[in-house]
Amino acid sequence: MTMNEAITIMVDEIGAVLDEAPTVYLFGSVALGDFRLGWSDIDILVLTKKEMTEQQAERLLLLRQVLVERYEGNTFFRSFEGAILSSEAFLQKKRGCVVYWGTTSQRITDSFKLDSFSLAEILDCGILLCGENLRGEMRYPLYEQMREEIIRHVQSARVHGDSVGWLLDIARGIYTIRTGKVISKTAAGEWALQEGLCPDEEALKKAVAIRKEPLKFEKIEWAVDNAVIQRFADILEGEIYRVGTVPTL
Repeated sequence: MTMNEAITIMVDEIGAVLDEAPTVYLFGSVALGDFRLGWSDIDILVLTKKEMTEQQAERLLLLRQVLVERYEGNTFFRSFEGAILSSEAFLQKKRGCVVYWGTTSQRITDSFKLDSFSLAEILDCGILLCGENLRGEMRYPLYEQMREEIIRHVQSARVHGDSVGWLLDIARGIYTIRTGKVISKTAAGEWALQEGLCPDEEALKKAVAIRKEPLKFEKIEWAVDNAVIQRFADILEGEIYRVGTVPTL
């Protein structure tokens, strides 16, 4: 089964549970043309016309597992991440029934906020799979919002950074700080190498190589010393405070 076939099945199954044709967007690595099996997620946002019932939410919560069992050996259904909620709750930032699918958990909750990078991806290059296009009712995130999220992320990188993926996140952060735009992780890593930004160039080259072909590398090869993360984080923080609150377009 191809990824596109898995996406079609997932969207059809969601619509069948909801008994409607919701608005469904793909964003993230798929929309950016940077999906890498073994690393990437299939990021999805589902906006319903009316709020889900409790029964519908409970069925949708476990839909990924149901499809993994139904299509044994499939490598895509477990990769879906995102949220299912009413368009009113999403657009007006109201509380309502939300089904959230994460990397390591899933839950039914009463609120959901899309991060500024994901919202920018939906508006810039998101793929509308079905339903009404609601982009006209969404506001592009402010540069200051993305800047604050980058600051929080670099703080997390300093504390938790122990794999090559953090290097690509930092490269992406620098690109956004400089331009106000969002690009893929692979493109960000390649750009940072061209610009000579990373103090540990070989580590960033390795990160890009693993990102391009993650299944060729053992998980132990993804590890990187936190000191490498710290040095690249220093560069990002320098960019943040050099640029201030206005991107250098």
